[in-house]
Amino acid sequence: MKASGIARIGKDVEVRYSPNGNAFANISLAFSYGTKQSDGKRATQWVDATLFGKRAESLAPYLKKGGQIVAYLTDVNIQTYESKSGQGVKLVGKVEDLELIGGQVQAERAPQPVAQKPQLADLSDDVPF
Repeated sequence: MKASGIARIGKDVEVRYSPNGNAFANISLAFSYGTKQSDGKRATQWVDATLFGKRAESLAPYLKKGGQIVAYLTDVNIQTYESKSGQGVKLVGKVEDLELIGGQVQAERAPQPVAQKPQLADLSDDVPF
């Protein structure tokens, strides 16, 4: 199954490597859906997604907690797991593509002011050549 939508990142993404050296990054995604409830909030569906390869390595520094992305997921499915409190289920998928759209990511990528170039009058008379 495929799915796509706007999601918030639940925690900073870290790149890890499989025993054969392939890079991957797990991304905890929160998708809001439905209409607002009486408390003003929407229901949230969490998805554990995985990004693979060079894209995981290059995008991980931009995938910070609270950032927003448009996520395009494939192989979306429900997995069961055992926890201390019993059996649970979670929604998982593979990241086919993503777009950075807001939150902390944009703030960190904002253009920095350009430094002024030194003027001849600013240079010292003590030139080493």
